[in-house]
Amino acid sequence: MAAPVPPFTHETAVQKVRLAEDGWNSRDPSRVSLVYTPDSEWRNRAEFVHGREQIVQFLTRKWARELDYRLIKELWAFTGDRIAVRFAYEWHDDSNNWYRSYGNENWEFGEDGLMHHRYACINDVPMKEADRKFHWPLGRRPDDHPGLSDLGL
Repeated sequence: MAAPVPPFTHETAVQKVRLAEDGWNSRDPSRVSLVYTPDSEWRNRAEFVHGREQIVQFLTRKWARELDYRLIKELWAFTGDRIAVRFAYEWHDDSNNWYRSYGNENWEFGEDGLMHHRYACINDVPMKEADRKFHWPLGRRPDDHPGLSDLGL
């Protein structure tokens, strides 16, 4: 099945969000970078990232620091070539301090379905390991694992 391209319908927007979640849960910076245009522009928190090479560098640093990363994304809204998502991910640092990071992203796509703009706002909340809710094996979230709304997040 080909990746969805604009203009998005509810069904294709949901599919696009799940594909993004799956890619990020792979924790493979090179793979993830390929869904962005070569000149993609990001704002991630207070960091500005330009192009695939910087995306790979950014994600390599991110996943070296955010260990055992597991992410759930959920569609918030969509229109022709834009999608808004909310997300949460759980991770720990090298001292085994656990966090749940909450955020929102706004995405804009070209006609080819590649994302050319990504704006992300993220907040990290310290938590106890016992409070984790994302327990699947590293990689793709199983289809039967609850989403954010089902988990009350």
